[in-house]
Amino acid sequence: MLTQNVGGLDKVLRVILGLALLTAGYFGPLGWWGLVGLVPLLTALAGTCPLYTILGLRTCPVARLG
Repeated sequence: MLTQNVGGLDKVLRVILGLALLTAGYFGPLGWWGLVGLVPLLTALAGTCPLYTILGLRTCPVARLG
Protein backbone atom coordinates (compact mmCIF):
# COMPACT_ATOMS: atom_id res chain seq x y z
CA MET A 1 0.00 0.00 0.00
CA LEU A 2 1.27 3.44 -0.89
CA THR A 3 1.66 6.05 1.82
CA GLN A 4 -0.35 9.24 1.42
CA ASN A 5 2.04 12.10 0.68
CA VAL A 6 -0.21 14.65 -1.09
CA GLY A 7 -1.96 17.18 1.15
CA GLY A 8 -5.23 19.07 0.75
CA LEU A 9 -4.05 22.23 -1.04
CA ASP A 10 -1.73 20.13 -3.19
CA LYS A 11 -4.68 17.94 -4.23
CA VAL A 12 -6.80 20.96 -5.17
CA LEU A 13 -3.98 22.43 -7.29
CA ARG A 14 -3.41 19.06 -8.99
CA VAL A 15 -7.10 18.74 -9.88
CA ILE A 16 -7.16 22.29 -11.30
CA LEU A 17 -3.98 21.68 -13.30
CA GLY A 18 -5.19 18.31 -14.55
CA LEU A 19 -8.55 19.67 -15.67
CA ALA A 20 -6.87 22.65 -17.34
CA LEU A 21 -4.52 20.39 -19.30
CA LEU A 22 -7.32 18.06 -20.34
CA THR A 23 -9.45 21.01 -21.41
CA ALA A 24 -6.57 22.55 -23.37
CA GLY A 25 -6.03 19.21 -25.04
CA TYR A 26 -9.66 18.78 -25.98
CA PHE A 27 -10.56 22.33 -27.00
CA GLY A 28 -7.17 23.96 -27.51
CA PRO A 29 -3.77 23.57 -29.06
CA LEU A 30 -2.39 20.68 -26.99
CA GLY A 31 -4.25 17.89 -28.75
CA TRP A 32 -3.25 14.46 -27.45
CA TRP A 33 -0.65 16.03 -25.15
CA GLY A 34 -3.56 17.17 -23.00
CA LEU A 35 -3.83 13.61 -21.72
CA VAL A 36 -0.82 14.45 -19.56
CA GLY A 37 -3.47 16.08 -17.37
CA LEU A 38 -4.49 12.61 -16.22
CA VAL A 39 -1.28 12.33 -14.17
CA PRO A 40 -2.04 15.14 -11.70
CA LEU A 41 -5.69 14.07 -11.56
CA LEU A 42 -4.83 10.48 -10.71
CA THR A 43 -2.20 11.43 -8.13
CA ALA A 44 -4.72 13.78 -6.47
CA LEU A 45 -7.36 11.05 -6.34
CA ALA A 46 -4.91 8.46 -5.04
CA GLY A 47 -3.39 10.89 -2.53
CA THR A 48 0.10 9.71 -3.38
CA CYS A 49 2.73 10.92 -5.81
CA PRO A 50 5.52 8.54 -6.89
CA LEU A 51 7.90 11.45 -7.53
CA TYR A 52 7.30 12.76 -4.00
CA THR A 53 8.11 9.29 -2.68
CA ILE A 54 11.39 9.16 -4.60
CA LEU A 55 12.36 12.66 -3.43
CA GLY A 56 11.21 12.06 0.16
CA LEU A 57 8.65 14.88 0.05
CA ARG A 58 5.17 15.09 1.53
CA THR A 59 2.63 17.88 1.67
CA CYS A 60 0.08 16.16 3.88
CA PRO A 61 0.19 16.48 7.64
CA VAL A 62 1.84 13.67 9.56
CA ALA A 63 -0.62 11.68 11.68
CA ARG A 64 0.19 11.91 15.37
CA LEU A 65 0.34 8.71 17.37
CA GLY A 66 -1.49 8.34 20.64
